[in-house]
This record gives sequence, C-alpha cells and structure tokens, in this order.
Amino acid sequence: MTTSTSTSSDRRGIRLGYRANPVGISALGVILLWVVVALFAPHMVPHSVGEIVDTDYFGPVSRDLWLGSDYLGRDIFSRILMGARYTLGISLAAVSIACFSGVALGMTAAVAGGWLDTMLSRFLDALNSIPSKLFGLVVVAAVGSSIPALIATLSVIYTPGAYRFARALAVNVNTMDFMVVARIRGEKLPYLIASEILPNILGPVLADLGLRFVFVVLLLSGLSFLGLGVQPPYADWGALVRENIGGLPFAAPAVLFPSLAIASLTISVNLLIDNLPRRIRDRSPE
Repeated sequence: MTTSTSTSSDRRGIRLGYRANPVGISALGVILLWVVVALFAPHMVPHSVGEIVDTDYFGPVSRDLWLGSDYLGRDIFSRILMGARYTLGISLAAVSIACFSGVALGMTAAVAGGWLDTMLSRFLDALNSIPSKLFGLVVVAAVGSSIPALIATLSVIYTPGAYRFARALAVNVNTMDFMVVARIRGEKLPYLIASEILPNILGPVLADLGLRFVFVVLLLSGLSFLGLGVQPPYADWGALVRENIGGLPFAAPAVLFPSLAIASLTISVNLLIDNLPRRIRDRSPE
C-alpha cells in the first residue's frame, strides 16, 4: 500500500514537474508582465518620456520618482515602461521573421534535396560566418537606424541559424516511413512540408524561437548601446543604459534599472525554455 501510494505521488510529482514547474511558472509570469507593460505602457506611464521632472540629474529613488531620474532629469520609470515597447516589439518582429523564413527554407531544402539544398545551405552558411554584431553595425550604419531597418537587419542575421536548426530536424523526419508512404501516394512538396514535416518539428522550433528571441534582445541592446538603435527622444533598454552610463560611478538608478530590465527578460525566457516538457525541449518521447 505504501509503495503504491509513493509511486502515485512520484507520478504526480513528475507530471507537476512538466506542467506546473514553479521556476517555469515564475519565469512565465515575468515574461507576461513585460508583455502587458509593452502593450499598455502609454496608459501606465506617470510622465511623458521627454518631460523633465527633476531639477537634479541622476536623481535617487523617491516617492514621486520610483526609479529616480536620468541624466537630464527625466523619469526613468516612464522611460523603461515605454522602452519595453521598442525592445519587445522590435525583437519579437525580428525573431518571428527570422524563424518563419529559416524554418520554411530549412524544411524545403530537406524535402527537396539536390541542388536547392546545396545552394541554400552554402549561401546561408556563408552569411552565418559573418559576425552578427559586425554585420549589424555595417548595415545599420549604412541604411540608418530606423525601426524597419533594425527589424530587417536582425531578422537577416538570425535566419541562417533558424534554417540550420529546422533543416537538421526536417532531415531526420524526412527519412521516416510515413514520408515514404506520402511520396508513394503522390503528395506534392507543399503537402509534405505543411502536413508531415512541420507538425513533427513544431515543438523544438518553438523552443528555438524563444532562444533566438533572447539573442535578438541582446544584439538589439548592444546596437542601441553603440548608438545605432532606437533614436531619441524614444529609447529601448539598451539605449537607456548608453544614455545614463555616466551615472555608473555613482550607482545611479537610471543605469542600473534598464540593465535589470534586460536581465529579467532574457533570464526569464531562458528559464522558461529550460523548464519546458522534456519531449519538447529534448525532442524525445516522454
């Protein structure tokens, strides 16, 4: 009786470990919080992002300024809330384009094979060999740092990685018996990709999308720190760090809190992915 009860408890614990992992839920809560902030920031900010509300620069945390003031005396709390719209919006748009393009090309190359597979793989491998930050610096410096240019640049940078990941998964699925049966039935390439390949690689692809989102956030923040991101008076979190870097020797809240915002988002996404069900994260059956 005791052994049976213990076994049942262990099974429930495993099931809860997959479906109600406390770390994963906490990470998801932080991510959802930032999503809500990004969506409703204009209705949540106590001050305009360009309004000077403090006569002192790098002001401390106070009752009126919850996170202090920046190098011009603007409310850093309001600027972080509005910066979430740019950081999350640009990163999500770029990673969505990159993963959609890379996955579509990867599945097509794996199923079609031949010269198409070789040509796509060599071209995207060559593109992937260029350092991402160097590529971003050159392109953004050449065409300007508008939001569409940032999205396009970031999506191009991360498409090769998404392609290689999706192709590796699709090649394995392409050797399965059901793919042979589908070809014998005379199914065409679009059907094989949409109905046979994609459903079998969707879980790992979504997990990979989350990881690439973290990389995009960090690269966008790096470009913004170098002055090539969202331009004043608006700013993403990386630009907020760059603007207030002069307050670092004074431990100014204006430089600490944007850094913590970047860390909280990227770490939470990583923790959420690490605590996904094993059959999704490791591509293995339960």
